[in-house]
Amino acid sequence: MPTLFIDAERLRDLNSGLGQVCLHLGHELVSQCPPEWTLTVLVPKGQIGVFGDSVNYIEASWLRKLWINGRYDVWHCLHQDTTYLPKNRAAKLVLTIHDLNFLTRPDYSDAKKTRRLASLQRKVNQASGLTAISEYTASVVRQHLNIPANQSIHVIPNGVIASGTALAEEAQRPAFLGESEMPYFLFVGVIHPKKNVHTLLPLLEAFPDYRLILAGPDGHPYAQHIRQQAQSLGIADRLLMPGAVDEPAKWWLYAHCEAFLFPSLSEGFGLPVAEAMSLGKPIFISNLTSLPEVGGQEAYYFDSFEPEAMAQTLYDGLRDFGQNPLRQERMRKRAAGFSWPNVAEAYWKLYEELADRAKRSK
Repeated sequence: MPTLFIDAERLRDLNSGLGQVCLHLGHELVSQCPPEWTLTVLVPKGQIGVFGDSVNYIEASWLRKLWINGRYDVWHCLHQDTTYLPKNRAAKLVLTIHDLNFLTRPDYSDAKKTRRLASLQRKVNQASGLTAISEYTASVVRQHLNIPANQSIHVIPNGVIASGTALAEEAQRPAFLGESEMPYFLFVGVIHPKKNVHTLLPLLEAFPDYRLILAGPDGHPYAQHIRQQAQSLGIADRLLMPGAVDEPAKWWLYAHCEAFLFPSLSEGFGLPVAEAMSLGKPIFISNLTSLPEVGGQEAYYFDSFEPEAMAQTLYDGLRDFGQNPLRQERMRKRAAGFSWPNVAEAYWKLYEELADRAKRSK
């Protein structure tokens, strides 16, 4: 009977992208688990039972980083920064790489980047299966890491939940919106320099009848810079930064925004873009890194971050979207291609291949 271990420890932060990946991919992997497999999931404290009663659970702790009991045929780390690795070298390690964004961080020294790259290389050397969440991420991995000649990188994009529309309909209007019915543009993600959201503030000068909502963790000093810039531009009263929002509030915001804006400089995938598309919203994104893979021909792209150019792109895109009734349906159809059931199916195919390889090698 083959055994699978899944590291879903990042469930500890459900408002993060990795937390959502662990939650939704975990549920789908359990749902598709073949009857002959035994599945064990590593979860943070207090999350035992999150995937039902058909799986075994191990609670994460500092001690678990040193040793986890049990022999597993396949061990899947759902993200590359994990500190939970199999000590039994017979286990076939699947390592999912989301991005190498740390290489472009100006606040990281060259020495720190080198150490992180070396740490990731050791995991790659141990892995029997490598996956990346976009073709762009796979290309960066090939560029900066030594991939064995007999090792391929499986590109398995992230998924979008099918219940987004239902969540939006069931959710209540977030209290931070107040009583104003002023339309708004939306950004969802961590407020960090790589997200480039300061370029969105001048749009409020060009669109005086709109508000801008930047929804996401705002503990980085960059968030305070955004607030100060809004004050200097005289648009602070139309900028809302509520911090991290829960899932129902997030989907309500997607459903009621006039457009979704995502001028990010560096993404491994860009899940908020796919989520907004799934509700048929016009999306305006940068043409950098992985984002064109998500947006395709249905997105509107910021080719420049100059205020006048961005305002013109937004104005032209909104007009085009309003005049093209088929565009919304095309966006929904494209987003439907990013499906958690499809993601889980691809992973189970990889697990089966690795388990068969392990069986033949015995």
